[in-house]
Amino acid sequence: MIEIKKASHADIPLINKLGNIAFTDTYLSILTQEQITYMLDWMYSQENLAKQIKDGHVYYIGYSDGTPFGYLSVQRENDTTFHLQKIYLLKEFQKKGLGELLFKQAISHVEEMCSSPCRMILNVNRNNSAKGFYEKMGMEKIDEGDFPIGNGYYMNDYIMGIGVNGGLLK
Repeated sequence: MIEIKKASHADIPLINKLGNIAFTDTYLSILTQEQITYMLDWMYSQENLAKQIKDGHVYYIGYSDGTPFGYLSVQRENDTTFHLQKIYLLKEFQKKGLGELLFKQAISHVEEMCSSPCRMILNVNRNNSAKGFYEKMGMEKIDEGDFPIGNGYYMNDYIMGIGVNGGLLK
């Protein structure tokens, strides 16, 4: 049985654990270990996860027969734009349609929060094969950039977007 549940503060240790595994697996062939370590602290320390939730990130965790398989985080940026901040699956659960279920949960969340035309955007590393997944989900590349994140590191990303409730990408 597949379930996707909205996370609470009590789920922060689980998100931290899932993030440390899934993020590392995703970026080990793309980023240096030093940058991965820096980004894990920046995005996945329990203190920073608590701050993200306080700042409006809404997390969901996916479960398969009670076993957590992945998570996502959506944050409202303004009246018409939502940012899919995170969407990751553990390696052993990939290629089984579960990423699509998490993505659809993100779209449902945006639809709940914004009944008028709006959009959902995300950043994806230019060397991450997940770009193909996002295109399959209906997203389009709308921009790209090199974003400083501190300690001399950058996120070298495409910005992708999808209209929700008839919203436009730009």
